[in-house]
Amino acid sequence: MTYRLTCLTPLLVGDGNKLAPIDYMVWKDQVNVLDQRRIFRLLAKGPRLEGYLVQLKKADKLDFASWGGFAQNFADRRIAFEHPSAAQCWDRAQGESLFIPTFASGVDGPYLPATAIKGALRTAMFFGNLKPGSVEALAQRFQGDRPPRRPAEMAEEEALGPGGGSRMRGVSLGDSAPITRETMRVYLVRVATLLPAKGAAPFVLGWKQSPRGAAGADRPGESTAWFAEMAAPGTVFSGKWGERHSGSKGRFRPADRATVFRAANQYAAHILDVHLRYAAWTGLTHLEASLRSLREKLDALDPAHACLLPLGWGGGLLSKTPWKGVESPETNDYARILARLPYYARAVQSGLPFPKTRRVVFLENQPAALPGWSVLEVAENAPAS
Repeated sequence: MTYRLTCLTPLLVGDGNKLAPIDYMVWKDQVNVLDQRRIFRLLAKGPRLEGYLVQLKKADKLDFASWGGFAQNFADRRIAFEHPSAAQCWDRAQGESLFIPTFASGVDGPYLPATAIKGALRTAMFFGNLKPGSVEALAQRFQGDRPPRRPAEMAEEEALGPGGGSRMRGVSLGDSAPITRETMRVYLVRVATLLPAKGAAPFVLGWKQSPRGAAGADRPGESTAWFAEMAAPGTVFSGKWGERHSGSKGRFRPADRATVFRAANQYAAHILDVHLRYAAWTGLTHLEASLRSLREKLDALDPAHACLLPLGWGGGLLSKTPWKGVESPETNDYARILARLPYYARAVQSGLPFPKTRRVVFLENQPAALPGWSVLEVAENAPAS
């Protein structure tokens, strides 16, 4: 059997690498990744190598007036911006936002690691099998003076089974086959946030600035712009899919494909509903339309053969945890847990909906999509002719 994953919104499953601003130049609305080895060999034949090395050491960006010929003649690869407006935003960007996360790639090109899909399916199964009593017991463990080590281990085993007999052993899959680099684009991403309102509305939209602060809803151009190499909507990854129907018996017997896909679709529906509320609160009409389109796509899927998944970079806390929401901070067990963690305590106690931020992908300079939403389908291999 084979799986087929189709990107519905821009997708980044990274390999942990980033393009530093001294590793590329922007020319003709493209990121031109420099072949530094060839450049060093060329400059070593003359007196310009030392000047180039000095600029690499000190500059935030390479001076196009001095070294622009390298972008034209010594590019290892070229990645187009999604829209010319993204290149204009890059011209104004500074500092850390110039580092561009890259898609996972091998010698033959970009590919989708199987762990990204398996992790999303596992999170969905955890969500579907997590009992309220488990979360309550977990919250009780956080009431001591020191947070417990590996606090969710017991809850995960109750939902999915112990390590040697996990229900997720019923399905297996491999990394996708490499695809052409032509499907990759550099997208502009900004971080939306909720701000306390002074009027009748409880909160308003803002756009995060680095290192702190936020621009108003009508001034996204003043917020910090981020850039990422992502697979464009419509990109397809395919690889091998396997199933096993024997193993542990009873409660933790391996889950079949229909069970896993049903849990994934239930989880996707829940997360989309949370995002739709956020889009309505913030008035992001293009984003709301994108989310409604995803919801319609989900409703039309055959759960026996396909599911909707949030994958990869940019999904935030919602796509990485069996999230139930923090609608009632006084009684909600999730809020009680997060309030004990220094990283989240301030945000939870602010009185604003949590999480209050979203990474939003700009399409044609409009806040239009959340990254990483894809459709996973499984089909029987065609018989050999």
